[in-house]
Amino acid sequence: MKNGRAKISVIGAGNVGASAAFRIAQLELADVALIDIVEEIPEGKALDLAQMCPITGSDVNLVGSTNYEDTADSDVVIITSGIPRKPGMSRDDLISTNTKVVKSVTEQVVSNSPDAILILVTNPLDAMVYVAHRVSGLSDNKVMGMAGVLDSARFRAFIAMELGVSVENINASVLGGHGDTMVPLLSNTTIAGVPIAQLVPADRLEAMVDRTRKGGAEIVALLKTGSAFYAPAVAAVEMAEAIIKDKKKVLPCCVYADGHYGIEDTFVGLPVRLGAEGVEEIIGVEISDEEMEALHVSAGKVKELCEVIDGMGIL
Repeated sequence: MKNGRAKISVIGAGNVGASAAFRIAQLELADVALIDIVEEIPEGKALDLAQMCPITGSDVNLVGSTNYEDTADSDVVIITSGIPRKPGMSRDDLISTNTKVVKSVTEQVVSNSPDAILILVTNPLDAMVYVAHRVSGLSDNKVMGMAGVLDSARFRAFIAMELGVSVENINASVLGGHGDTMVPLLSNTTIAGVPIAQLVPADRLEAMVDRTRKGGAEIVALLKTGSAFYAPAVAAVEMAEAIIKDKKKVLPCCVYADGHYGIEDTFVGLPVRLGAEGVEEIIGVEISDEEMEALHVSAGKVKELCEVIDGMGIL
């Protein structure tokens, strides 16, 4: 932490990465290194962001580069690199290409910042966290993925739209893998403390759960040439902020489960306390038997993807 400020490196200067850098600068959270393989793109976006700072009143340093040496001594690294989904593609279709990308990025990041905490955004998310963990050699608490924060935000947004209430009144969490098997915790979802089942008919609730699971695909279909980026970027930065500020914030994140919720040796979305050490605790939450069963199914799907990666011989 130089000059009293933290440093966050964002790998990938596309829509997600640039939006994350914007949010970090806007919050005056840390100095930023924005890295991409395409020359001049990260430099241009970093310069644009630097010229924004006098307007937002943000005193942060921004560097855009293709050189990983500029990521040296990062406190947190947000990895967004990889190809995005296109219409008709599943998150899992990205697996081979993005495994190679995340492997290369992680190696270069860790060689320059061996003490950094890694936050993965690249899809298929849970499997890419597994790749980064394997390649980095970092401890379990220092490698995590952004998915639960995003999926929970989508679920909360749909509930707010349905009920016409403030998003601030809605407490909801989504666990499991970042895909069609994700598990919105209906048993713990409340609106200003009122259980959601008292306010929303079962059929409408199921429709919102389904829309949450397909939330990314809905945006891909609308954009046609890309995938979601504003919400994923802000979600990743919320995690980074909890770490940088040692907030001890409880957020659903993709982390290594080793017996937690009865799940063994798998990266999957669970509620965790995030602080200066990264994942400081996996929080045990009481959930229904049906939700527990669904969580195990979701974890099983992630494990299958990781076994596919192991069979590729890339790692």
